[in-house]
Amino acid sequence: MTEVLPSVAAAEGTALYAWLLVALPAFGALVLLAGGRRTNAWGHLLGCATVLAAFGYGVALFSQTLGFDAAQRTRELGLGTFFAVNSLQVNYGLRLDPLSLTFVLLITGVGGLIHLYAIGYMDHDPGRRRFFGYFNLFVAAMLVLVLSNNFVTLYLGWEGVGLASYLLIGWYQDRPSAATAAKKAFLMNRVGDVGLALAIFLIWRSLGTVQFSEVFPRAGEISAPTLLAITLLLLLGACGKSGQFPLQAWLPDAMEGPTPVSALIHAATMVTAGVYLVARCSPLYDLSPNGRLAVAAVGVITLLIGSIIGCAYDDIKKVLAYSTVSQIGYMILAVGLGPAGYALGIVHLLTHGFFKAVLFLGAGSVMHGMHDEIDMRRMGGLARHLPITFVVFSCGYLALIGFPFLSGYYSKDAIIEAAYAAGGAAAGVFGTIALLAAGLTAFYMTRLMLMTFFGEERWRNLRSADGHEYHPHESAPVMWVPMVPLAIGSLVAGYFLASGGRLAGWLEPSVGALVPAEAPFPPVLVPIFTVLVSAVGVLAAWLFVGRNPVPVVRPERVSLPVAAARADLYANAINETLIARPGTWLTRALVFVDNKGVDGVVNGTAALLGGSSGRLRRLQTGFVRSYALGMLGGAIVVIAFLLAVSYS
Repeated sequence: MTEVLPSVAAAEGTALYAWLLVALPAFGALVLLAGGRRTNAWGHLLGCATVLAAFGYGVALFSQTLGFDAAQRTRELGLGTFFAVNSLQVNYGLRLDPLSLTFVLLITGVGGLIHLYAIGYMDHDPGRRRFFGYFNLFVAAMLVLVLSNNFVTLYLGWEGVGLASYLLIGWYQDRPSAATAAKKAFLMNRVGDVGLALAIFLIWRSLGTVQFSEVFPRAGEISAPTLLAITLLLLLGACGKSGQFPLQAWLPDAMEGPTPVSALIHAATMVTAGVYLVARCSPLYDLSPNGRLAVAAVGVITLLIGSIIGCAYDDIKKVLAYSTVSQIGYMILAVGLGPAGYALGIVHLLTHGFFKAVLFLGAGSVMHGMHDEIDMRRMGGLARHLPITFVVFSCGYLALIGFPFLSGYYSKDAIIEAAYAAGGAAAGVFGTIALLAAGLTAFYMTRLMLMTFFGEERWRNLRSADGHEYHPHESAPVMWVPMVPLAIGSLVAGYFLASGGRLAGWLEPSVGALVPAEAPFPPVLVPIFTVLVSAVGVLAAWLFVGRNPVPVVRPERVSLPVAAARADLYANAINETLIARPGTWLTRALVFVDNKGVDGVVNGTAALLGGSSGRLRRLQTGFVRSYALGMLGGAIVVIAFLLAVSYS
C-alpha cells in the first residue's frame, strides 16, 4: 500500500496513517454538517478537537522525519486509484516531505488556535456548529492541497478551499455586502483556477503524467515555450488564491466574514496556497528564467499596491487585509528569485502566519469589546481598557514592521537582501521597491496602533451602529489565551527558523539548496537601511496622526493619492472596465447571435417547412375530379413540351 523509499522503511508504521491528517478534520466537517441540531451543544468542541488532533499527529510525523538525512525525507503514501482514462491514471496519494509537513504544522497549529478563539468569538451565533463544520472543511481541503502527490488531487484541494472560503466569507447571509464579497471571491478565484487547470493539461500533454515524482525529474523534456506557458499559468493560479496582482481585489472584501475567518484565510490557509504552488513547482521554475521573472515582478507590484492602499483605510480589518496582500507579495517575490529565495519565501510565510494571525485575532478582540466597531476613527485610548489585547497586538505589530531581532526582521529583511543580490537592473528595482514598502508598512501599522490604542478616547459620547453606547472591555480567556502563543511566535519564530539556515536546510529536499547571491554592497547595510526606512515610517505616522487630533468623521476632501488609495488604486474599476463589462457585452452579443442567428436559422427553417407543407397540403382535396383534372393538365404540358422539342 505504501510506496516509500527503501531507506525509510522503518518509518512506514507511522507514515501509513498519514491519511488521518486529512480524515480527522474531514470527519469533523461531516459530523457537524450532517448531524444537524443534535450536535449544537458540543459541535464546536469536536471542530477544535479534530484540528488539534491532526496537529498532534503532524508533530509526530515531523519529529520522526527530523531524524532522517536529506535523501530520506520524502515519502509517498498511495491510497488507491482516483480515476483512470486510457493511459491517464490518477491515484490518491500523499507526499510527505519537508515542504508539505511544514505546511501541515502551520495549517493545523495556527488553524487550531484560531478554532479555539472562534469558540468565544462565535459564542452567541446561532449557527456556531455549522460555522465549525465549514472551518473543518476549510482545513481538510487545505491539507489535501499541500499533501497531494500529483497535480489533479492538488486541484481537488484547491477547489475545496475555494468552496469553503465562499461559504465562510458569506457567513452573514443577511448582509448583501457579505453575499457580494463571497461571490466576488469565488468568481475571481475561478480565473486563477482556469490557469492552474490549463497548466495541468499542458503538463499531461507534454509528459503523459501528473505525478510530482515523475513530472519534476522529467521537467527538462518540456520545450522552452511550453514550459514558459506552464509557469505563467501556474502563476495565474497562484495570483487567484493568494490575492496577487491583478486578482487581488477579492481579498480585502473577504473581511465581510467573521474575524476568525479572516485570520484563517490570511494567516494559515488560503492565501498561502499560491506561495506553496510556486515553491512546490520549483523544478519547473528553475528551468524557466522568464517564468521566475514574471513571478518576482507580480510580487513586487503587489507588495507595493498593498502597502500604499493600507495607508489610507480607516477600517481596522481592511488595513490588515491589505497588509496581507503586501506581505504575500514579499513571499511571491522571494520564490520568484529561484534557488536564492524559495526557502526565504517559506520562512516569511511561517513568521507571517504567527504575527498576522495574532493581529487579526487582536482586531477581533477589539471589535468584540467595541460592539463590532471597525472604524478606527471611533476608537482611541483602548490600551488601558484592553490591556492583554494591546500587549499581544503590539507583539504582532512590532514583528510585522521588522523591529530588530523579531520575526519580521529576520524573514523580510532577508528577502530584500536577496532581491538586491539577484543581479541585473530589475533586481535593483525590485529591492528598492521592497525596501520602500517596508517603510510604508511601518507607517500604516503605526497609524493603526495610534488610532486604535492611543490618544483621545473618541468613542465616548458616541453610539454604535445598533444604538449601543461603547463600553470597551477585555475579551474572555477563551479568546485571548490562543493569542498568547501566536504573540510569542511573532517574537521568536524568525530567529529560530532563519538563524544558521535552519529552515532552509530542512526544506532542501523539497525546494533545493539555498543559493545565497552576493549583493552589490556589504550585506550588513540592508538590515540597517530597512530599520532606518521603517523608523522613518513610524516617525511619519506619529507626525501625521500621533500628535494631531483624529477627526471622528473622515474628511471628504482629500488629496488625489489618498483618494486613489481609498478607491483601491481603482483595481475594481479597472477589472470592471477591462474584464467584467467586456465579458458582459460579449455574453449579450453571444446571446443575441444565439437567439437571432442560431435559433433564428433553426426556427426559421422549421417555420418554412411547416408553412410550405401546410400550403402543399391544401392541394390534396380528396376529390377524384380534381386529381383527373391535374392528370389532364400534366399530360397536356408533357405533350406540348414534346411537340416543341420535335419542331425545334
